[in-house]
Amino acid sequence: MELSIIFLPLIASIISGFFGRFIGDRNSEIITSLLVSISAILSIYVFYEVIVNNYQENILIAKWINSGSLDVNWSMNIDPLSSVMLVVVTLVSSLVHVYSIGYMSHDPHKPRFMAYLSLFTFAMLMLVTSDNFIQLFFGWEGVGLCSYFLIGFWFKKESANAAAIKAFVVNRVGDFGFALGIFLIFYLFGTVNYNEVFQQIPTITDTNLNFLGIEVGAINLICFLLFIGAMGKSAQILLHTWLPDAMEGPTPVSALIHAATMVTAGVFLVVRCSPIYEYSPLILNLITIIGMTTAFFAATVALVQTDIKKIIAYSTCSQLGYMFFAAGVGAYNVAMFHLFTHAFFKALLFLGSGSVIHAFKDEQNINNMGAVWKKLPYTYVLMIIGTLALTGFPFLSGFYSKDAIIEFAYLKGNTVGYYAAGVGVFTAFLTAIYSWRLIFKTFHGEYNNKSIKIEETHESPLIMLIPLIILSIGAIFAGFIFKDLFISLVDQNNFWAQSILFLEPLSTEHPPTWFLLITPILVLISIPIAYYLFVKNKSIPEQIVKINRPLYEFLVNKWYFDELYDYIIIKPSQKIGLFLWKVCDVKIIDGFGPDGMSMLIKKISQKANKFQSGFIYQYAFVMLLGFSALLTYLIIN
Repeated sequence: MELSIIFLPLIASIISGFFGRFIGDRNSEIITSLLVSISAILSIYVFYEVIVNNYQENILIAKWINSGSLDVNWSMNIDPLSSVMLVVVTLVSSLVHVYSIGYMSHDPHKPRFMAYLSLFTFAMLMLVTSDNFIQLFFGWEGVGLCSYFLIGFWFKKESANAAAIKAFVVNRVGDFGFALGIFLIFYLFGTVNYNEVFQQIPTITDTNLNFLGIEVGAINLICFLLFIGAMGKSAQILLHTWLPDAMEGPTPVSALIHAATMVTAGVFLVVRCSPIYEYSPLILNLITIIGMTTAFFAATVALVQTDIKKIIAYSTCSQLGYMFFAAGVGAYNVAMFHLFTHAFFKALLFLGSGSVIHAFKDEQNINNMGAVWKKLPYTYVLMIIGTLALTGFPFLSGFYSKDAIIEFAYLKGNTVGYYAAGVGVFTAFLTAIYSWRLIFKTFHGEYNNKSIKIEETHESPLIMLIPLIILSIGAIFAGFIFKDLFISLVDQNNFWAQSILFLEPLSTEHPPTWFLLITPILVLISIPIAYYLFVKNKSIPEQIVKINRPLYEFLVNKWYFDELYDYIIIKPSQKIGLFLWKVCDVKIIDGFGPDGMSMLIKKISQKANKFQSGFIYQYAFVMLLGFSALLTYLIIN
């Protein structure tokens, strides 16, 4: 049964990818959706077994690599952490498959698209069920490759190709650090299997290494290199630039990649490696700082974006920042709780935005929408639910998970924890503002689209609404139902005992009442503020922009990260490349090498050709010269 969870999506991908043209579009959609849905049902059953019966298993699929001390199996590891990820990945993926039947109905390449989705699911499942770093890396690179396929699915669009390449290249930067971390682990321990590595970690707490001329602790270096990989995959600041551009892919891709699967791989990696990170307070503080900075950065940029999908993409980036700084303060279980709840409401928002885009015939600018809440009543209500959950509205899923992150950061009691808690509270307020801005500008106010009449907008078909309804149930109830299982101070060491290491138990104290109330109050007051700014009095935002034009430009240009990288990396690299090509390669290597030799031979042959005149006296003269030279040589010697 467990192996079926992994291999059903692979089988679906093979059938749709290789035989889709023979079985037809509809059969490809049905087969892939059905097999991935069966995988989701089996994952829920496994999750139930883990919760109720403490089920754990390591199932050997095949022997993989056996060379010297390197012994790597291909296996499926079932424990609390992997069981949670199985549910998240397969459930969201199955709903995205079903949703795609309606969303991609007019696309001529449906079998290829469904094959990519299923292959992506398989790669992600290999990643989360691995019991060693090599299998993890295989799944890691697999989801990176599939994301390239999916982001660039509409390959005839130049912007889609550019976005796919950008995502692939930026992730290679992070993956290079991740690979170095795996090499270092094998160098130090002679193994890459999780259990064997984690057992040996305490033995190298005092070991130092010389890295790039700097003396650094071995554990700190391992944690840092692994975190570089996590930063790239989970779009943390400095390696985040690929994520908003990835919106060039179809909307189901955005929901699958940016809601519950690929971008959460970095969080999963840090939590899985908690037995390593717990011995590196320095890198945990770094993770906290990167996480809270990313959360704040992405929220500020989302305030001024006009593309409906990019607003939600930056929201994803911000929420991943919350997960990372939860892990950074040692609350790994809370990070996983937010990952779990976030999957429901963020997939709901992405698919809901796809429903809006579908109604507006591929229009994505929220300034060209408005006043359609009566035309799209189901989409409107479902996106309201997703927005309430995202902003942390009381008693919805985001309220339990996001507020728990802020509270545990506060209870950490150190300077970094207090800063993270403060940034988390302010970012929650910004999140509420830009989320309601999206809702109000999309569904309320005046109708602003000049190319499409409001009568032409229409609600999405049932095949697209059913996945939204299922996700909305998770967005409402997932936090309340699972909060005790994930973050209860009594149960944490029972459910997470075999997956997460807590060297220091999480604080059992409660934050001050004022601190507990501040975030919900800000979330509540943000609704009338956003309504007033973006519906009742639209001139105020315009006046704010005029007064703070430099700040507005700074945010619109995403803190100028792309321009900065273009200036310090891209253009110098191009100049160096041109120099190496034009000067070193063409003029020096080719000039003195093959091109130079061929030119010399050509010139010599052209000179020699002049002697082939056809006159006998000239040939006789040359023969005489040759005979004279030979005779002279013989006389001298």
